[in-house]
Amino acid sequence: MFEEQNAQWGLVHALVLDGKGGARSIARTELDDLQLQAHESLWLHWDRSHPQTQTWLRKSSGLSEFSCDLLLEENTRPRLLQLSDSELLLFLRGVNLNPGAEPEDMVSVRIFGSAQRVISLRLRPLRATEELLVQLEAGKGPKTASELILYMAQYLTNKVQDLVSCLSEVVDEEEEKLDADERYTPEHGEVLQIRRRAAALKRFLAPQRDIFGQLTRIKLPWFVEDDGDYWNELNNSLTRYLEELELTRERVGLVLEAEDRRLSVRMNRTMYRFGIITGIFLPMSFLTGLLGINVGGIPFSESPYGFIVACLLMVSVALGQWWLFRRLRWV
Repeated sequence: MFEEQNAQWGLVHALVLDGKGGARSIARTELDDLQLQAHESLWLHWDRSHPQTQTWLRKSSGLSEFSCDLLLEENTRPRLLQLSDSELLLFLRGVNLNPGAEPEDMVSVRIFGSAQRVISLRLRPLRATEELLVQLEAGKGPKTASELILYMAQYLTNKVQDLVSCLSEVVDEEEEKLDADERYTPEHGEVLQIRRRAAALKRFLAPQRDIFGQLTRIKLPWFVEDDGDYWNELNNSLTRYLEELELTRERVGLVLEAEDRRLSVRMNRTMYRFGIITGIFLPMSFLTGLLGINVGGIPFSESPYGFIVACLLMVSVALGQWWLFRRLRWV
């Protein structure tokens, strides 16, 4: 019920974390008078495109104009910015798993974090937040604001793993087909699409890896003690995915090179055979042309066995050429 009411204000989710892994929903109207207990944290997840979101952010959120400008920027990239009072801005990207969308288009989430409050903004639906809600409903979700940000980054990174594995499996299949069948021809459009996806994902995710590296070194007072270890694991995971994407690009290049090499060998073999056939029939064509001249004195023209003799002569020439080509190892 609260979600339907909040949607009119651009508020996708409004949750108070109970500090034990669960959360309770609140209405938009409760925000102004909300008093959090020491163990509680507030998570507000907004639709960035909604006009009411921008109004609330600038007039009622308590954030500085600088922070609001960054959170509402039209285009941005993964970044981390520490603010005064131990607050931070964190912009992350994830693969776009919405129906009809290309995964490499990416989706972004912009996060403001403080000791007891997390404000996140999205333009398109995020699978990561949906999974996070399931965990909170089951009482197994984040307990603090820092863990909430960590969970969100982890779910975004997990979606990258699924896509990277899928791309790698497609390349595996193409390599196996090339090895199993010499006449197999990969679909160049599909193979190049894999290469473009890998390049696009690497371009957008490489800065995010650097951000995870920075978060391993940041020691804000409201961070849980072992948060740095988890950020380091995310950094290592994303580094591995980026390496896999680079390897996928290289393997696609090898698949295309192997196909080009096969086509070149096949074409050379075909031209070689045509050359052999032409070499064999060229002298015979010369003989038939010479014997076909309408002048007197053609050998065996008066003999009833002249035609047979001419045929045997041409067969002899062909066999002689074949023997010569074999001797020279041309065939």
